[in-house]
Order: sequence, then structure tokens, then C-alpha cells
Amino acid sequence: MKTVYALVDCNNFYASCERLFDPSLRNTPIIVLSNNDGCVVARSQETKALGIKMAVPAFQIADLVKKHGIRVFSSNYALYGDISSRVMSTLESLAPELEVYSIDEAFLNLTGLRIPDSWEAYGHRIRQTIQQNIGVPVCIGIAPTKTLAKLANYAAKKYPATRGSVDLMAEQRQKKLLEITPVDEVWGVGRKSAQKLKLLGIRSALQLAQMDKSTALKRFSIVLVKIIDELNGIVRFSFEDVPAARQQLMCSRSFAEKMTDYAPLRETICEFAARVAERLRGEEKLCRIINVYARTSMYCPGDPTYSNSATAKLSTPTSDSMAITKTATQLFDSIWKDGYRYAKTGVMLGDLCLKEESQFSLFASTPEQEQQRRLMSTIDQINQKGSKIRFGGQREEENWFMNQAHLSRAYTTRWEDLPEVR
Repeated sequence: MKTVYALVDCNNFYASCERLFDPSLRNTPIIVLSNNDGCVVARSQETKALGIKMAVPAFQIADLVKKHGIRVFSSNYALYGDISSRVMSTLESLAPELEVYSIDEAFLNLTGLRIPDSWEAYGHRIRQTIQQNIGVPVCIGIAPTKTLAKLANYAAKKYPATRGSVDLMAEQRQKKLLEITPVDEVWGVGRKSAQKLKLLGIRSALQLAQMDKSTALKRFSIVLVKIIDELNGIVRFSFEDVPAARQQLMCSRSFAEKMTDYAPLRETICEFAARVAERLRGEEKLCRIINVYARTSMYCPGDPTYSNSATAKLSTPTSDSMAITKTATQLFDSIWKDGYRYAKTGVMLGDLCLKEESQFSLFASTPEQEQQRRLMSTIDQINQKGSKIRFGGQREEENWFMNQAHLSRAYTTRWEDLPEVR
């Protein structure tokens, strides 16, 4: 049976989410800024037409924002996350299998699905269902491999005549699109690889599909060989309906105001360590590695720069907040340097494992570990009910880390922010 994969991608997702509850934003240029309102991380189609690039610092385009009446928003992660989950839930009802690729993208496995008409028409049905149920515009590409589905989605976005749905199941259509698509647009071909390929005379996706695989393996890697196969309709990237287990968890933030004092910065490390430890327990995992980093900003001319990190490997894997915060603060002490204006810190837990997969030390005290586990479980239950049990080193303030001067309302996740109809 021939495989049928689809890639569904939300159009200008963050900007589309902002428009959902504010009709005045339709046809208005929008930009969404990163943490601390630093750089552009999302643009509406109208903003792209003005030539504003991704990742440009906000202060550099202040005149353009004023000249063109661009609406500026801080990243509203609560809103975007909730709308994303609604999109994914709807997609799950329209396909036998779903693989979430990112907050605004998902692969669908449509293999074996019986449809009344064409795959292109089914793609339009998916688009219309998402539009009707949620209000977010999407494009969809359908093909026999993931790489071709990505290219089909690219075409659905680039060419208005497709009306947002492209079917690449037929080899003739595949060849036609590959011929007019730059090699840079092929999924998995990075900027450096694209430059090397162009030096070899390979500029289009079709030329890549026709590349000698032994040359690709010798000059590049096995990944490029798999991409070549996928461009020729051979499945090399399988469908994963169950996401791969994460090997890292991180809590990090940029600060609204640069921090120079040791004590409050150490408190942030303790806060981050406690937060990420709670998430670790929520996934019923343990960690074997703890990493802490701190750095200054690269956007403050004249300020001395500093960036450093420290890592500890634990003899016994743990999810105990007290053990994790203790190690994290010790690591911070080892990299702290006075005289700098710190812009960001973070705590990362790595080498994660399930409890039943762990090999504990012969000298580990099992009764003591059980007591600590029960204590952490009790603290988590209390905190989930709205109270807040903190460790001594944590900060008391809630909104000390980020500047979000243009934050929209949490329309779908906070009672007081629910839209009103008058």
C-alpha cells in the first residue's frame, strides 16, 4: 500500500492567534516580539511585504513600525499554546495518525484512508474544518514521503492558485514542482549544505533528487542520501505518532532589567531549578545531569560581555527539588563573576530516564529516597491547588524576569480575559 503523508502548517501562526479575538487587526501588519520584547519572531503577510526580516531587533525598525502603523505584540505563550492544542485536537479527528512537529505544524498519516474524491479536495476539507472550528488559516501538502509533503506545503503557501492545498501523490506533479523549487527549500538541507550543493551545480530540488548517492554520502552524510530517496518517493523518515522521549528539560528567562547583584541572581537560579524539577516529576522522570549558565546581552554596546556555564553529573539520578536546587546554586557560584550586567540565566536537566530504568548506587538509602519522593509529591499536590510552597532560596516576586509591554489578553485561559459580547 502506498504511503500518504500530509503536512499541515498554520499560516503566520502567532499573528493569526492575535487576530482571532480582534477583528480590527485583519489586513493590518503585525509583528510579534521575542522574550523581553527583543527581536521579531513572527510577522503577518502584510509585514513580510514591507520587507521586515525575522530576528531583527525591535529598536532597529521603530521608524518603520510608526510609518506603516504596524501593530506590535509581545509573545503570548498562554494564548498560542492553547490555540495550538485546539488545532492539533481537530487534526487528530481528521486522520488515523498525528505527529506534532512544532507548535504550528503537524504531519498526518493518511495511508489507507478512504476518501470520496481527490487528496487535494481532502486537503481543502481539512483547511475549511480548521478555519471553521478555530479560525486559524492553514496550508496543507500531501505526498508519499515527509520530504515531499514539506515541499507540497511550501508550494501551497507560495502559489495562491493552489488555494492552500497541494497534492503531490503523482510522480509527474512531483517532478514539475522539484524542477522549479530551489534546493534551499528542501526539508533538511541547511544553509551551509545548500551552498556546497550549489558549488557542485545542484541548484534545484530536482537536481538534488538526481544526485549520485555515493557522491552525496562521500561529500555530505547519510542524511542527505535519505533526503534524495525521499525526493524520489522512497520513505526513509518514518511516521512517529508517539513523540520521542525528551532528553533535556530547561527553565531559562531573559530579564526585563539587567541584573548586577549576586544575591538576586542566585535566587533566580534557585527559582528555575525548583520549576524545572517540578516539571521533571510531572513527566515521572529522573535526571543525571544538571547544567547552569549565565550570560550578558550582546545588544548592549559598551558593556563588557561574559558567558559561562557549569555542569554536574549526579552519582544517583533524582527529581528531588532540594537536591537539584542545591547542586544548581553550587554550579552558579562556580561561574559567578562580579562587575557584569547579566541578561539571562537558565537551568537545564539532562540525561533523563524513567525511575524503573535507573541504576542506583549500592549505598543509596532507599527509605530516605522514598521519604523525599513522598515529600515532593505532597508539595506538588499543594501547589497544583493554588497555594505556593517555596524553598528558602527562591524569589518571591512573580513578574521579575520579562518585559512584555505589548502583551495581549489570555483570551482562552484566564477568566478575567474572556472576550465580551455587548
